Amino acid sequence: MTRDLRRLLITSGRLPTVPSAGGELELERQELHYLTRVLRLHPGDRFAVVDGAGKLWTALLGPVNHAQLEQAIGSPLAFEHPPAPLLQLAVALPKRDADVLFRMACELGMDRFTPLQAERSVASDSLKLERTEAILREAMEQCERLWQPQLESLRPAAELLGGQPPGGPGRGLLCTTRRPGLALLAQALEGLVSPLGASELLTVAIGPEGGWTPAEEALAFAHGWQAVSLGSTILRCSTAAVTAAGLLSHWRAQLN
Repeated sequence: MTRDLRRLLITSGRLPTVPSAGGELELERQELHYLTRVLRLHPGDRFAVVDGAGKLWTALLGPVNHAQLEQAIGSPLAFEHPPAPLLQLAVALPKRDADVLFRMACELGMDRFTPLQAERSVASDSLKLERTEAILREAMEQCERLWQPQLESLRPAAELLGGQPPGGPGRGLLCTTRRPGLALLAQALEGLVSPLGASELLTVAIGPEGGWTPAEEALAFAHGWQAVSLGSTILRCSTAAVTAAGLLSHWRAQLN
């Protein structure tokens, strides 16, 4: 039933608090524009509402700027447990294609995005949080995932790489190039020493267009990060990030 319905993300703080079915939902201007202008829905048409925390309801578009949920707020039509293990993509943003990077990686199921300012970064001011959050929201609605990815603020790469990877050694994978004998990312995922728990976080770090500096790599290796390769060719930052996201998504799907 819900596969044929377009989805609208409404965070839990804005959902009706009444326990019974038929709770009224007030729509914001951009949401009403999306439903009526983009999707061309009319009063009485049905769409899906998701809260970004695993729950889905159906709703009927009402007059003016309101909609009516068809299920009780405590009894959603569908619910999914959070994905496990959690997947984090830490990436030094490219000068171009950052929007495409975030959209594709969201569609592929990344749970957390950590933009990095590396020593060779050339796009330190390219992260527009409000715009990026909107891109992730639209991608989430389009690809029909129920859990909203988390977007962190820009942080220095040394801060991330100079800390122990979440979950211990091997839980932080540093994609790099021009190092002989590196395991491919897919091989490294298969060879994790022990399975990750449901609440554990696996992080893959992607460097800037000019690559990691020797100091950044040494810092990461000293703190338990594992160097991995995405293949023999040199990839653009956005290509590397989306490739890594696809491999991570496929690996997790096999676990589940």
